[in-house]
Amino acid sequence: MAILEIRNLRKVFGSVIANDDVNLSLEAGETHAILGENGAGKSTLIKMISGLYKPDYGQILLNGVEQHFANPREAIIAGIGVVHQHFMLIPALSVAENVVLGSEGGRFLFRKKQAIDNVLRISKELGLPLDPAIKVQDLPVGMQQRVEIVKALYRNARILILDEPTAVLTPQETEELFAVVRRLNQDQIPVIFISHKLDEVREIADRITVMRAGKSVHTMPIADATAKELAQLMVGREVVLETLKTPAQAGEVVLRVENLSVRDDRKTTRVKNVSFEVRTGEIFGIAGVDGNGQTELVEAIVGLRKLEGGKIHFLDKNITSENVSSRIQHGIGYVPQDRQRDGLVLQFTVADNLVLRSVGAKPFSKSGWLQKKSTRANAEKLIKEFDIRPPLEDVQVGSLSGGNQQKVILAREMAREPMLLIAVQPTRGLDVGAIEGIHRHLLSLCEQGKAVLLVSLELEEIMQLSDRIGVMHAGELVTVMDAKAATRESLGLAMTGERVEEGVAP
Repeated sequence: MAILEIRNLRKVFGSVIANDDVNLSLEAGETHAILGENGAGKSTLIKMISGLYKPDYGQILLNGVEQHFANPREAIIAGIGVVHQHFMLIPALSVAENVVLGSEGGRFLFRKKQAIDNVLRISKELGLPLDPAIKVQDLPVGMQQRVEIVKALYRNARILILDEPTAVLTPQETEELFAVVRRLNQDQIPVIFISHKLDEVREIADRITVMRAGKSVHTMPIADATAKELAQLMVGREVVLETLKTPAQAGEVVLRVENLSVRDDRKTTRVKNVSFEVRTGEIFGIAGVDGNGQTELVEAIVGLRKLEGGKIHFLDKNITSENVSSRIQHGIGYVPQDRQRDGLVLQFTVADNLVLRSVGAKPFSKSGWLQKKSTRANAEKLIKEFDIRPPLEDVQVGSLSGGNQQKVILAREMAREPMLLIAVQPTRGLDVGAIEGIHRHLLSLCEQGKAVLLVSLELEEIMQLSDRIGVMHAGELVTVMDAKAATRESLGLAMTGERVEEGVAP
C-alpha cells in the first residue's frame, strides 16, 4: 500500500483550472520527483497536500485513509512536512526558536535547552550541523534550508516535500541536500522532490511524474527516463536543451569598471579592486560560488550600494556618483537575484509591475494618472511574448509561481531595450522551456548590438551563453577567460582562487 495516494485531484480558481485530474502515489523510502513547467500546477498540488488549499474534487489518502485537512497544522500533525521554495522562517529568531515555533510543549514557557538539544540531535543524525543559537538572518541560504528540513523532522514528518529545493543552492550545497534525501530514504521516509532541473531529478529520484497544464501526464521509473523525453513531456514539444550561440561581434565598450571596491552591510570589504569591460554585442559572464562578492559588485554597478573605491563608466560617461534612476535612464536594465524583495511589488498586478520602470512616461502616464488602457495593452503583449502564466494581466503578481514572477521581471526589463542588461540568476526557478526562451532573448539583445552582464551560479549556463567569463573568488576577479577556452575544470579551479592563465582573454 502506498503511504500517500492522490486520486483525481482538481482545483479551480475562477476561470483557471490549476489542477485537473491529478494522480500520484508515494511509496515508503522512495524519492518521487514531480517535473513540470512554471504554471503546470505543481505548487497548487503541494498546497492541497499540505492543507493550504482544499481540493474541489478528488481524494488525498494517507496509508489508505482519506484525509480532509482544514489547515496546514492538521497536515503537519498527520506527518506531512513541507520545505517551501521561499522559506517560512523568522529572521530575527534563533535556529532553535524557529525550529520549535508553533510546537512548544508549554503554553508560555520556551524550553530553550530542550530545543537546542533536539536541534543538535536531528541535525547530527542528518549530517547537517547547525548552530542552534545563531540567528537565522545571519545564515546563508543553504543553511536556512537546513533549518527548514530540521523543523519539519522535529514535527515528526513522515513524508517530506521539497519545493524547488535547489533553486537557491550552490552545486556543493545541492550535493549535501542529496545526501540528506538519501539518508531519509534509508530511514524509510519518502520524499516528494519538486523541480524543473532534468539532470538533478534523474540523479536523485526513483520515479518521476510529469505535470503539464494542470494534469499528471506520465509517471515512470527513473531508469526509463531520458532528458530529451522528459523535456518533451513537460512542454508538449521538442526542446533544444543546449543553446546554440553564434560568435560575438564585440564592438565599443559599454561598461567599464575600474578598481572597484565595495563593502557589505557589515562594513566588510566584499569586492576588492575589480576591473573589467563589457562591449556591445557580447555576453560577459561572471561565475563563482555564491557569496564571493558578486551581489555587492552588481549592486554597486546599478547604484544600490556605495563604492569604497574605484570608478564606473557607462557609454564613456562617469556614472560613479549617479543614482539608480539616472543609470536606468541612461540605458541599464537590471534583473535582480531576489525577485520578490528587489524585483517586484507583490501586491500590485502583473500589468502594473510590467510598467514600474516607465510609470511616469507616456503612454502609461498622463498628467500624473496611470493609463489603464495602455498598461493593459502592454501587459497583454508581454504576457504572450514571454509566456507568463496564468495569462491574466489583472492578478496580483504575488500569486504567480516563482518562475512566472521571474518572467515578469525579464519581460519588463527587456521591453525597454536597454543598452546593457545586467542579469543575475535570470533563469533561477525556470523550467527547460522557459530557460530556452530566456536564453534566446538574451542572445537577441547581443544580436541587436546591445550588451549583457550575466551573473549565474549555473556553470553550464555561463559556458553556453558567454563570450568571455570572469571568475570571482573572495571578492577578487581572479581571471577572465575566453569562453571557447574555458572548461568546467578550469573554471572550477579559478573558483577556488587559483590564478588560471590558459585561455585568458586579452
